[in-house]
Amino acid sequence: MTAAPPSPAPLDPSRCPLCGGRNQCAIEAGAPAADCWCMAAAVSAQALAQLAPGQRGTACLCPRCAAGTGPAPQGAAAGAPI
Repeated sequence: MTAAPPSPAPLDPSRCPLCGGRNQCAIEAGAPAADCWCMAAAVSAQALAQLAPGQRGTACLCPRCAAGTGPAPQGAAAGAPI
């Protein structure tokens, strides 16, 4: 009998799946989707390519990762506005 592959860890809806920083998701904070920073932001193709297929359309990136600039430098707050 072959063992099933391990299930991926559940996504934390408040964290960016790429860097682990706060994603600043308005919906997660209880605000309307229209208030979220991502509604007016372009998401880089590079960032989308880094997501696992199951994360696309379900995981919220932080502003820096969505812009393709990568995680915040050491000592800075991850997910800080770009």
